[in-house]
Amino acid sequence: MTTASGPFDPDDVTWTPVSFRLAHARLTVTAIVVVVGFAVTVPFALLVGAAWAWAPAAVVAALGLWAALLITRQVRAIAYAERVDDLLIRKGILFRSLVVVPYGRMQYVDVTAGPLARQFGIASVQLHTAAVGTNATIGGLPPQEAARLRDRLASRGEARLAGL
Repeated sequence: MTTASGPFDPDDVTWTPVSFRLAHARLTVTAIVVVVGFAVTVPFALLVGAAWAWAPAAVVAALGLWAALLITRQVRAIAYAERVDDLLIRKGILFRSLVVVPYGRMQYVDVTAGPLARQFGIASVQLHTAAVGTNATIGGLPPQEAARLRDRLASRGEARLAGL
């Protein structure tokens, strides 16, 4: 991946990528969906016995392969950066996004991990601001990094908020 400077890659930023375990978790969910798809389409094809009846199973396989390739690229594109006054979150390959959250605008920080995330040793950090549309979530962090980031962001947010 090229690191071209532009609106999504500020020059003065050192990006921290998320753990690739996030890709493993997403690939596991994809594999479960593909297996369920095969559980429906393969018996149908066997019962019908015609060559055309295998088309749905082929579609399930193609979509599963496409999703697997896409997931690995998407996870590699997720990164965050802590700057002096704000946190940057970068996501996306084709549809890129860069979320900038000033520390003084943060209201609270959540750390979450569902059963699958815990199984893969990852957690998510979500920043809540007064803006309803803010999607400042960093998934795929090791639990220790998520806790460190939560504490650091909360303390920086309190320091900036106290200065208002």
